[in-house]
Amino acid sequence: MEGYYKSVITINEYGKINLCLKELLDSKGLTRYYLARASNTRFEVINKWCNNEVEKLDLDVLARICYVLDCTAADIIKYEPK
Repeated sequence: MEGYYKSVITINEYGKINLCLKELLDSKGLTRYYLARASNTRFEVINKWCNNEVEKLDLDVLARICYVLDCTAADIIKYEPK
């Protein structure tokens, strides 16, 4: 159907975004403390990323994390459809 776009009917229909930073750190044998220091980011911020508690993405923080871990945003941010 040309011109057809999906729309959100209820809040749970579209899936969710998961942050996989904790798993990435574990696979590299790194700690949250190390990442916070190396990326010049507060530990509390890194902890929220690891606990999937981020409400709004700070792209500067994401870029610093990717730089330090030598990864891409797609390695950290995963879309999980319903």
